[in-house]
Amino acid sequence: MIVISQRQFNEVLNHTLQGFPNEACGLLGGKIEGDLKHIEKVYLLTNTDHSPEHFSMDPKEQFAAIKDMRTNGWVMLGNFHSHPGSPSRPSEEDKRLAFDPEMSYLILSLLDRNNPVLKSFKILKNTVEEEEIICSEEAG
Repeated sequence: MIVISQRQFNEVLNHTLQGFPNEACGLLGGKIEGDLKHIEKVYLLTNTDHSPEHFSMDPKEQFAAIKDMRTNGWVMLGNFHSHPGSPSRPSEEDKRLAFDPEMSYLILSLLDRNNPVLKSFKILKNTVEEEEIICSEEAG
């Protein structure tokens, strides 16, 4: 399970809306306590592909995010990206590029921008398992 605060969800949502109609992306840093992954910080990164169908994260921004996580004693919990015109489910490319089965892969669908849908997945090759998201009111 992954825990995201309402404030963090809003950060992700605003970032994806600003990137629309292209995909937006970012990293998630935090702490693992038992079966819970607590997001401490959302890192809003640039999609260097500037594409509505795929994304590549800016390497310098990735490096800075990882450095910040280490400085704060956090780990990378996963990443997020938007699907501007498709549901919240991993595409074939998402599955192919999923490098770590322990990571959480969050996808925010903007298919209906008035009703965005955030889902999280664990991906191991072609095996996709939806992961429960807990949205808390507390700041992460």
